[in-house]
Parts: sequence; structure tokens; C-alpha cells
Amino acid sequence: MGFTSNGSSASDKPLKFLIYGKTGWIGGLLGKLCESQGIEYIYGSGRLEDRNSLISDLESVKPTHVFNAAGVTGRPNVDWCETHKVETIRTNVVGTLTLADVCRDKGLILINYATGCIFEYDQNHPLGSGIGFKEEDIPNFMGSFYSKTKAMVEDLLKNYENVCTLRVRMPISSDLTNPRNFITKIAKYDKVVDIPNSMTILDELLPISLEMAKRNLTGIWNFTNPGVVSHNEILEMYKEYINPNFTWKNFTLEEQAKVIVAARSNNEMDGAKLKKEFPELLSIKESLIRYVFKPNQKTPVA
Repeated sequence: MGFTSNGSSASDKPLKFLIYGKTGWIGGLLGKLCESQGIEYIYGSGRLEDRNSLISDLESVKPTHVFNAAGVTGRPNVDWCETHKVETIRTNVVGTLTLADVCRDKGLILINYATGCIFEYDQNHPLGSGIGFKEEDIPNFMGSFYSKTKAMVEDLLKNYENVCTLRVRMPISSDLTNPRNFITKIAKYDKVVDIPNSMTILDELLPISLEMAKRNLTGIWNFTNPGVVSHNEILEMYKEYINPNFTWKNFTLEEQAKVIVAARSNNEMDGAKLKKEFPELLSIKESLIRYVFKPNQKTPVA
């Protein structure tokens, strides 16, 4: 195998990233990040489930690392996956495994943007306890077909020593116009639940994912900012920094269940592993203020 993993630098060869997911939110941001850092990158043209097209990409591009930000999350949300199960399997399971397998054959590390929405608060990880799910914990949330496929593929990918699995949760960015942004979503809802969750601030964490590739890190990583933040806490910040006239209403999980098809994951992820590798990583509330709300501030600065 040509890859070295977990902290070793592969070679002095110039970096060249092959990225899948050009039309997606994270995939688009990765391209911009590469440009800002002067890293050569190319978007893959092959379909994930088409092995020959992936092999063709790898042979023509000759990348040093491969990034997978392609996947089916559903439009407008994960409820779509409940009625499009084969399409969801084709991309999230067959496609991801095929890409990991082809990369392994070529001796390449695959940075795979996965999900942390495969856990829910339980007896051993109670809400408000500060006890988060660790990288080695077995998923306990199967409430949506989307999460079910993601848990399946994560388990299988553990056998691929060339894969770096990043568990992203409820992604947020400084672009408050993006409909995929968790803040943009909840600011438009008629009612929101109010539950503390681990989340991913993309402005801080996506550059870290590029650094992880440079360090050739592999294995499973909880890819969230340390700590938790609730829906109401985020909307209070939104009111303080963006729109002082903003109002919202809460409802219970039981009430929410009546208006959604699939259940939603709520959990706290243990951030110790990522924080140890990247000590500069901010807590979720600090990161929200620095990377999202301060740059977008519309209210008078105190």
C-alpha cells in the first residue's frame, strides 16, 4: 500500500486533492479553501457507484489525497430518504464503499465527510450530563433511514485503514443565506425544539480537515466543536447579533414528531480526540460568535 497514516507525512510531493461533491455545500467550500491555500485540486467527474469511472478519475488526476463530500441527505430534508431508499443506498453505501475500496487499491487516503447523527441521548449519555459519545461507541440511533445507512457504512469503513471518517453534525457556516445552514433552517421554522446538541462550525473545521489530510490522519473522528449548544441559545445569539426583533416559538419532541416523517438525532459528541490533535479548536459557543455571528453582526456593536 502507498499510504501512510495517523500522523506521518506521505512525501514531499506537492499536494493535489481530488474532491467529490462539487455541487454540494461542503464540496464547494473545499474548493474555495484549496484556492485560498494554493493547493491544487480537481473535482471528480465519476459517479461514486461506478467503479470504472472512479478508477479513471484517479488515473488521470493522480491525486495525493481524495475527499468525499458527496452523498444523499435529501431535499428539503432527510425525510426524502424514507421514500427514496434505493437511491440513498446507492450513493451513501455502495458509492462511498466503492470510493474507499478504489482509493485503497491505489494506496490513497480518503477523507470522508460522514455524520454524527447516528447517536441519541441514552442512559449512559444523558442529556445535560456532559458525557459525549466517543469515536469507538456503537451507533444507537436508527430513527431515520438516512442515519441507518450512515451507521452501516461507518461500521464497514472501519475495515479500511486508508479512510478518515469525519462525523459532521448540524453544520453551520458564516453564510447565513445558505439553505443548508442549520441556523438558516431553524430561523425559518414556525416552531423549533430546544435541545442541546454538538454541532460543526464549517469555517473553523473544514480548514482542519485539510490539515488532517496533510497529516495523513485516518480512523473515526468526532468532527464537531467541543461542547453543546441548544436551538434557543443559537436563536438568542441570532437576535443579539443579527435581528433584535426576531421571535420564535418552541414545541416539544412529541409535537415535532407529528410534522416530520423520520425521527431526528439529538446528542453530544466527545470532542477530546480532535481537541488533543488541534488544541486551538474553539468550543461551540466561542466558535459560533467568532466565525458566524461577529462577521455577520448587524446590530450596534456595544
